[in-house]
Amino acid sequence: MTEENHISTLFLDIGGVLLTDGWNRNSRQAATKLFHLNHQDMDERHHLNFETYELGKMTLDTYLDRVIFYKPRNFSKDEFKTFMYEQSQSHPEMIKLFIHLKMKYSLKVGVVSNEGRELNNYRIKKFKLNSFIDFFISSSFVKFRKPDADIFSLALDIAQVNASEILYIDNQPMFVGIAEGFGIKGISHSDYDTTVAKLKEFGLA
Repeated sequence: MTEENHISTLFLDIGGVLLTDGWNRNSRQAATKLFHLNHQDMDERHHLNFETYELGKMTLDTYLDRVIFYKPRNFSKDEFKTFMYEQSQSHPEMIKLFIHLKMKYSLKVGVVSNEGRELNNYRIKKFKLNSFIDFFISSSFVKFRKPDADIFSLALDIAQVNASEILYIDNQPMFVGIAEGFGIKGISHSDYDTTVAKLKEFGLA
């Protein structure tokens, strides 16, 4: 590993890298079928409210009141929440990869991710993410949300390392590009094998 490519810190996204997305289009489509909801109506209400939820300015209960339970339903809010939580699945090979790299290279590992508070807390505990992640710059915690560049500025302040020593992995190329604007190195994640190969280029074999 050359000094120029020295990496001391990883910034990771959660959804699409370590886990599946917490509440994406496919999950919402599945919900409309299971709970017999009007998909167009739910999707419109979702888009009007979800960004505010991810910014930590709305609770999950309020989000559901506005998107689903604005009229009587034949199922409970707890039933719907359980369905939402069950949409989160791990990418175990990715989690094992970063645990291995952290131990091998004594890396500092942080998350920079758009996550609503309740879903984020569930995912952290369910998949034991805090067993290898040192800090969470989650949108609902810090009140900034990608693509707002301020979330990366805050992550740099908290990490207290030079941007050139940080490698950011995200499945959204645009977000990787924003991070690179700060001098952070980046990998646009698409699959395990490709990311492993790119990590080797940064000396993380």
